[in-house]
Amino acid sequence: MKIRSLAKINLGLEVIRKRPDGYHDIRTLFQWIDLWDTLEFTPRGDGEISLQGNDESIPWDASNLVFRAALLLREQAGVNSGVHITVDKKIPAGRGLAGGSSNAAMTLYGLHRMWGLSLSGQKLAGLGSQLGADVPYFFTGGLCLGEERGDRITPLSDLPKMACVLALPPFPVSTAMIYRRLLPSALTSDDKDSKIVRFLEAGEFGFLENRLEDTIFRFYPQLKDIKSLFRDQGAELSLVTGSGSAVFGLFPDREKAEQSLKEMRKHGAALLAETVSRKKGWSELEAGV
Repeated sequence: MKIRSLAKINLGLEVIRKRPDGYHDIRTLFQWIDLWDTLEFTPRGDGEISLQGNDESIPWDASNLVFRAALLLREQAGVNSGVHITVDKKIPAGRGLAGGSSNAAMTLYGLHRMWGLSLSGQKLAGLGSQLGADVPYFFTGGLCLGEERGDRITPLSDLPKMACVLALPPFPVSTAMIYRRLLPSALTSDDKDSKIVRFLEAGEFGFLENRLEDTIFRFYPQLKDIKSLFRDQGAELSLVTGSGSAVFGLFPDREKAEQSLKEMRKHGAALLAETVSRKKGWSELEAGV
């Protein structure tokens, strides 16, 4: 059985407060894009879980979120089924695109189907939350509001499809390091200060911002230069996605996006994608299940 595992971008990200558990409460807008990994699940008769993937920068062992997701589901469901999982990676790791979180969610979803289990969607999302704050989003997809650690998900009406140019610097960024070094000015006190709330009321992309960027740009000033390039090329919105290192530019016109892609490739790796609605995304994800 095969299933697609889509990437996400953050159309905005606000940091509310630091939590007693060391994490931060945030407010963010998650959006699917049509960049995906492919997961293949093959039953094993010996009850073992095994994993392999084609990205040598990623450890394909028991520490991997995919392996941990399979083990967690098996323990929670009380089954002893074995599986071999192969991951064909297209989503680069450490770029703020949540490829690992998406893989974990689709492992829970795919194995739930393959093993004939009957856990609720809420239960699966709860298991996902144990693996990572971004994981629950991928059980909904499309455009969603993420709150608390980012794992309290509210589905929103999909936006019109837009072209998305992704600039992919040749280095990852540590999310933990960015939050650890977060500037006090990054905090958004409440709803009245929220640009995301204003965007949801007015629909203007100009309101949106990533409050991690000031901290990110202190350590990686080249990402600020990439964002400026997108703005010069007429992007409707350009932000670092999550903690980076990928920077995106959104364009309502695909021709402008293709021109931007040519320019961005003069400065480094880049690719062209588009935003994906919830309905379309699920129809594509489930095509191989």
